[in-house]
Amino acid sequence: MTAILSVRDLHINFGGVKAADGVDLEIFPHELVAVIGPNGSGKTTFLNLCTGYISPSQGSVTFEGQAITDLRPRQITRRGIARAFQIPQLFTGHSLIDNVMLAIAAQRGIWQPFRPLAQREYLDEARRTLGLLSLDEAADLPTATLPEGMRKLADIAIALALKPRLLLLDEPTSGVSTAEKFPLMDKIVSVLRAGKITALFVEHDMDMVERYADRVLVWDAGRVIATGAPGEILRSADVLERVIGVS
Repeated sequence: MTAILSVRDLHINFGGVKAADGVDLEIFPHELVAVIGPNGSGKTTFLNLCTGYISPSQGSVTFEGQAITDLRPRQITRRGIARAFQIPQLFTGHSLIDNVMLAIAAQRGIWQPFRPLAQREYLDEARRTLGLLSLDEAADLPTATLPEGMRKLADIAIALALKPRLLLLDEPTSGVSTAEKFPLMDKIVSVLRAGKITALFVEHDMDMVERYADRVLVWDAGRVIATGAPGEILRSADVLERVIGVS
């Protein structure tokens, strides 16, 4: 199977700290891949490298056979990679549906400051997107008033409105109560599976990783030190010691 995302010999340093130290990896279509590792190991930096927020000092990132290493975030988004952040990136003074409509218009490259955003085509598509994540009833609420779990889903709805074939999620359940975590992730994964969207998610909760990931990448000191099925990786004594701190 041909990889949807390929990374070769990726390097980036910050003040002498190696956040990516010769990373080589492949992500395949329709996979749900978890990225785990201790704080500061380079997990979020890797997402930034794949989405154009930072550029590597060496190496390449290829998406669907095309080099994207030197592209800007907006260009990479239009190629088919979207991202949801650890802290949801929302226009908090606007309604949820306005946020999603803006993403739809931007994805199509036809939004203009002096053109009304509330076009019927945007409204209909935005409501369909919100419906995927059961956010219909919150559509007209200001995003600033939404609880944390719903804000996480809102950020993902905006990412889905960009029509990605690859979605990168940075700690999708962080800040969410224990009772909400599994229902929230159930909704996300259901949409990803139904839409055949490949996804990579950074996660610290090993229960989430074991339940939802097809494959796990273990990050440490800017390198991928192990990869495999959750059952294999999460029972490795080396991984438990280096990532979770259990000896």
